[in-house]
Amino acid sequence: MDRKRAMTSVDLAALVGELRDYAGAVVDKAYLYGDDLVRLKMRDYERGRIELFVEVGDPKRAHVAAPEHVPDAPGRPPNFAMMLRNRIAGANFVGVEQYGFDRILTFRFEREDQTTLIVAELFGDGNVAVTNEDLEVIDSLETVRLRSRTVAPGAQYGYPDERFSPLDCDYDAFAAKMEESDTDLVRTLATQLNFGGLYAEELCTRAGVEKTVDIEDATEEQYEALFDALERLREPILAGRTEPRLYENEDEQVVDATPLPLEEHEAEGYAATAFENFNGAIDEYFHRLEREAEDVSQEDGTDRPDFEAEIEKHERIIEQQQGAIDDFEEQAEAEQEKADMLYGNYDLVDDICSTVREAREEGVPWEDIEAKFEQGAEQGIPEAEAVADVDAAEGTVTVEIDGTRIEVDPSMGVEKNADRLYTEAKRIREKKEGALAAIEDTREDLEAVKERRDRWEQADQEDDDDDGEPVERDYLSMGSIPIRYDEKWYEQFRWFRTSDDFLVIGGRNADQNEALVKKYMEPSDRFFHAQAHGAPVTILKATDPDEAARDVDIPDSSREEAAQFAVSYSSVWKDGKFEGDAYEVDPDQVSKTPESGEYIEKGSFVIRGDREYYRDVPVGVAVGVKCEPDTRVIGGPPSAIEPRVETSVRLEPGQYAQNDIAKRIYRTLRERFEDTSFVRKVASADRIQEFCPNGGSRMKDQ
Repeated sequence: MDRKRAMTSVDLAALVGELRDYAGAVVDKAYLYGDDLVRLKMRDYERGRIELFVEVGDPKRAHVAAPEHVPDAPGRPPNFAMMLRNRIAGANFVGVEQYGFDRILTFRFEREDQTTLIVAELFGDGNVAVTNEDLEVIDSLETVRLRSRTVAPGAQYGYPDERFSPLDCDYDAFAAKMEESDTDLVRTLATQLNFGGLYAEELCTRAGVEKTVDIEDATEEQYEALFDALERLREPILAGRTEPRLYENEDEQVVDATPLPLEEHEAEGYAATAFENFNGAIDEYFHRLEREAEDVSQEDGTDRPDFEAEIEKHERIIEQQQGAIDDFEEQAEAEQEKADMLYGNYDLVDDICSTVREAREEGVPWEDIEAKFEQGAEQGIPEAEAVADVDAAEGTVTVEIDGTRIEVDPSMGVEKNADRLYTEAKRIREKKEGALAAIEDTREDLEAVKERRDRWEQADQEDDDDDGEPVERDYLSMGSIPIRYDEKWYEQFRWFRTSDDFLVIGGRNADQNEALVKKYMEPSDRFFHAQAHGAPVTILKATDPDEAARDVDIPDSSREEAAQFAVSYSSVWKDGKFEGDAYEVDPDQVSKTPESGEYIEKGSFVIRGDREYYRDVPVGVAVGVKCEPDTRVIGGPPSAIEPRVETSVRLEPGQYAQNDIAKRIYRTLRERFEDTSFVRKVASADRIQEFCPNGGSRMKDQ
């Protein structure tokens, strides 16, 4: 049989009860890998670290993952992940429900200020929608607008029509549903009763009924036998008495994980491994499925990741976390010591508080109270000598006992002041507990890196061929591609490098247009602009940012690419046009000073003197993944991008919004690489979107 790549409705029914056991866990952080894997890092007082995975692409799954199965956090969090963090960081996980017998899970998170629902659609193209308590969509991975339902920001979330559920039907409903079919028993169970192929065959096997019997020829005894098999299947699942199994084929590859032993799998001769809970079985299954795929595609000669740098980073973080833990303990002990001192000098502090309280009740100003204590100190009165400071603004008095200064609120009395300090010590110790948990997570991450390094070093790899020449690498088929990425300052703008390796930078908005001209344009650079409203300032840099400015002979090919860039990211594209005009001028022709009586909007400039025009420039943008010498997603004119990347797609004006086309590009690129985790890290949909023009686009056939 084919290896399972999506959890079934039966799987989800069995899993929901186990996931509810995690209720009360607190969300620490949310992550998004690529455009289909959501990871929620949570913490529970008894269980410790909890990692909830929801993946709606390929494969489709939802489960709690073992810490050693958690991939490294992606780089910059995309907008969807940031939105999730803002909504559910610090929220309590309340529970999860399956929508009928559909492959839809709704996770509920509650915080003092708001309730958030995360709806995971584990069918079809897959989707994750984040809604408020009223099911109004805050954001979703995919926008769905169908006649029957809508999933879009600002709209009411629409569940699909609920399917018939065989888990809560009686015999009459079961028989009536079977009678609606015009095919055989097994197909009816699979489709009409929504069991799918595997469990439909399992029911027939358990009932001792021939699978291919036509419905019109089926007897009541066969219906009763099938319903009895159904009850024996669903009863332990609904009661939470699962007996999970992980199944492997003769090559020791995983083929399935099920909540109960299946006779169908036993008949195939699959080896079964029992698990304590279904969540553990399904986690192990999908982890093995991904790892085995990587093992199959792993190529000899793959570049070695910089494990030492990762190890050094984790060790540095541990050192910092340990320092914070030591500080927390020191602070907590100091607060507790202050509280003990208040109780140890109860009468002294009580007299000070009483004196201040009585004076304030009589309307004595704070300045007079402070003066009275100063006079008392000069006379040698112990209570007055203990007063180190009076803060009228805060209404507090600082007492000094055995060289320790303690701020007290006279209106509260000794007990409440001491309790306040004890509470603060407790709060700091709780922060210390959080830091201890965090350092354990970091230590686990460190060990995971070391394990990956050890596995890598066990493999026989060579970086050069026999002649010492660099090996030609097929990055698309490599199982593991090392990440080599150093973010540049100009990535805040639109940018690309021409086919002659000149840097071109364009503004994304009026503020960036202003900054490019005022801060980054040198006399030797070239200024480009589309002959259209709403076009970005485009600067063709004569020299790299880290080089001294100088006159350089810039080839025509680079100038033409800069002109195409200026046109493609202007309103020409947004208007659905396929060509436009652009012009080029010297930097000294660009001015912010308008003609007398005129006004210039922010981000706009006056151009004086002759212009060199580029007429009927075709729009064109390619987006691809670059693997040498660094790894990143890049985009711009096809002639500049395509020779530099391992694979790419071309865009033209079309019907898909900027965020939607970015997701489509991401899925296309991911399908071309064996190492899908690499694509998630360097070419997420958010990063791709940075290179997509404003307005509608579509992928162009190449």
